[in-house]
Amino acid sequence: MGLLDTILGRSKPVRPDLDRLFGLPSAAITLEAGAGFAPTGLGSVCFASVEGGTFTQLQQDVRDLLDADTREGGVPVEFSRDTYGYTWLLARHPADDTASLVNDVHAVNTLLQDAGFGPQLLCSLIAFRDAGQRPLGLVYLYKRGTFYPFAPLPGRQEKRDNALELQVRGVLGNDLRIEEDLARWFPVWGAPGL
Repeated sequence: MGLLDTILGRSKPVRPDLDRLFGLPSAAITLEAGAGFAPTGLGSVCFASVEGGTFTQLQQDVRDLLDADTREGGVPVEFSRDTYGYTWLLARHPADDTASLVNDVHAVNTLLQDAGFGPQLLCSLIAFRDAGQRPLGLVYLYKRGTFYPFAPLPGRQEKRDNALELQVRGVLGNDLRIEEDLARWFPVWGAPGL
């Protein structure tokens, strides 16, 4: 960053550290002990679709990579598109195998990034539920390199449990790099797996 960038208030975007995703298995233990939320075994990656043969081939490569688990009794990966036109990939693992789920999510992010599609990556999400079946997602913002909790209220159209989100921020503050700017805690309504 140069002097002119400093004077004009411009900053370079934070280089995402995909290895931060590997902090999720230990954060899951902290979250269960501190707030009663257990992993569901569902995780998703959201990215903007790009037209063209290269991206289509890359999607097939992702499917081939993750569907390899199906030969061992796993569930195939699912692709879907939301109302905003973003593509979501949903991966499934047993609820007690957060490490394998995180490995899959990391592999997808890395594959897309290494193929030059890093700018299309938006976020990754790992889903949790408490004993009362309240949903909670830990969202990794790719472009910020940070996490934030997202807690939609069950049965309520586009309402979130802000108090729970702040509680989770307090519980996980030592485990994950939490996004400090609350305005960047974007809702991910209808995220697959949540």
